[in-house]
Amino acid sequence: MDQADKLREKIELMREQASTARVIAITSGKGGVGKTSVSVNLALQMREQGKKVVVLDVDFGLANVEIMLGIRPRYDLSDLVYNTKSIEEIITEGPMGIGFISGGSGVHDLVNLDKNQLKKMIAQLVKLDSLYDVVIIDTGAGIADSVIEFVLSSPEVLLIITPEPTSITDAYSLLKVVNRKREFVRAGKSIKVITNRVDNDEEGREIYEKISIVASKFLNIHLEYLGYIPNDRRVASAVVEQKPISIGLPNSEPSLKIREICNRLLDIPEESKKMGIAKVLLDFIKSKKK
Repeated sequence: MDQADKLREKIELMREQASTARVIAITSGKGGVGKTSVSVNLALQMREQGKKVVVLDVDFGLANVEIMLGIRPRYDLSDLVYNTKSIEEIITEGPMGIGFISGGSGVHDLVNLDKNQLKKMIAQLVKLDSLYDVVIIDTGAGIADSVIEFVLSSPEVLLIITPEPTSITDAYSLLKVVNRKREFVRAGKSIKVITNRVDNDEEGREIYEKISIVASKFLNIHLEYLGYIPNDRRVASAVVEQKPISIGLPNSEPSLKIREICNRLLDIPEESKKMGIAKVLLDFIKSKKK
């Protein structure tokens, strides 16, 4: 039994005494498709529904969540690992009481942690599971190893696609890489598609059908359609103003569509999806070490 397996057993014992968060990874085949906007606004809509939500930004070096919120965190995940900060200290409070954690270089360095550092990190992350109902992981874009490993480790994945041909082909490329990994287990894995910046539901469903058919035929991957977000210049304006559209324009069509997506997610029985962020990150570490 290796170090990661021993820690996994420890997590299972600790989880028996604490609640476990639902973990949702939000990803895309390419950058610039609105992935972080979806992550932040979905977190806000879930908070509106009474859920305690934290966003973990692991898009290395870009700090998109903090830019979108206009808030600079004092600490990031590396401070938890190296600078004796607690999980509570590295959480930055955002609007409406959502939390967010900047990954910084901390996530990239997880694979290099020694036994004591791993134990310390896991003990802190298990606390995070009891502090929040939902952990949203804002991954990087594309097929970098870190993106693929978060997709593999997370029980629920939301794949953001726009009408751009490159967005569709790059999303398929991401699925193809995931499918090649032996760690990819279809049973219990939920990959849902959100189409962004489309004119209407018909266009959104057409994009979904294109990728769903080829993913099913050539990869044996079943995708689900979660909904669409309309193309609206006010979304881009909200990003520039660092005020998410769910707050600035809560009754706009994009906000209402994100609310519908939120409600569909919350309608899924939670107990079938709860896994906990500690286990997800431990699986991430184990995959990086292979």
